[in-house]
Amino acid sequence: MNQQNLNLYHIFYEVASCGNISGAARNLFISQPAISKAISKLESNLSTTLFLRSSRGVKLTPEGELLFKQIETAFHAINQGEAQLLKNQQLGVGQLSIGVSTTLCKYMLLPYLQTYIRENPHVKLSIYCQSSLETIAALESGKLDIGLVGESDRMGDLCFTPVEEIQDMFVTTKEYMEHLKERVQKEVSDSNDRRHFMTSEDMNFSNLLSQSTLLLLDKKNITRQYVEKYLLLRDITPEQQLEVTTMDLLIEFAKIGMGVACVISNFVEKELSDGTLIPFPMADPIPKRKIGFAYKKQTNPTNAMEKFLMLTEK
Repeated sequence: MNQQNLNLYHIFYEVASCGNISGAARNLFISQPAISKAISKLESNLSTTLFLRSSRGVKLTPEGELLFKQIETAFHAINQGEAQLLKNQQLGVGQLSIGVSTTLCKYMLLPYLQTYIRENPHVKLSIYCQSSLETIAALESGKLDIGLVGESDRMGDLCFTPVEEIQDMFVTTKEYMEHLKERVQKEVSDSNDRRHFMTSEDMNFSNLLSQSTLLLLDKKNITRQYVEKYLLLRDITPEQQLEVTTMDLLIEFAKIGMGVACVISNFVEKELSDGTLIPFPMADPIPKRKIGFAYKKQTNPTNAMEKFLMLTEK
């Protein structure tokens, strides 16, 4: 069915609804001869007679009745669709999908969601908890609208709006730190006929961290890759590593003395304040990085997406 036939069906629908050509001409703001010509063309296209004409107007033939019932249903559906669209626009109805890691969802996304839901109660939200790399891939393929991720050189052409700067750090318990120093001191003493004791200069950050059990996020995580780059540049290779899937688990494992955890300082402020965890002595801090909202630039973003992005820029 081509565009020309659609126009003809619209004229047919108006003529059948009015029962006369003059009424249809007024409703469509076109001349009566143009209406008659359109009906004749449609009848020719369909090889059938749709109307019986008389001085009192027009009457549908059985074939015309059959066609009108179908077209009436179609136009009713169109009218319903337009009404629903108008209602949705007035209420702000829409859909929005967001990708985020479990950690960032808990510590950073929730305040944005709380404000957004309060201001846009009719938007259907879908939250996908996954690694930042998976979120970036989903954004690039168009499967997600927005992602809350750490800034990365793998973001390609995605737009990125930073919202907070974070600091990665190593933490452990006071007891684990004492035991680690004792172990390192003993190993060095043993290797030097037990006559040499490690000085504070010898017992540096690299030596200690290399012989600790290092608690890290899994390799799919941007944080893990960022920290590994930091360690590689300093030629630090821990003897033992334990991988976990979430920052919360890293913090909990560190709190029970399982090793030295690399965490985001923003998320362990309470533990550092009450002494449950202590900072691991570092030669130089891990460079700060940015967390923000990433999205694929679109010519016509949805209202739901535009409103969320406006919220992140406040």
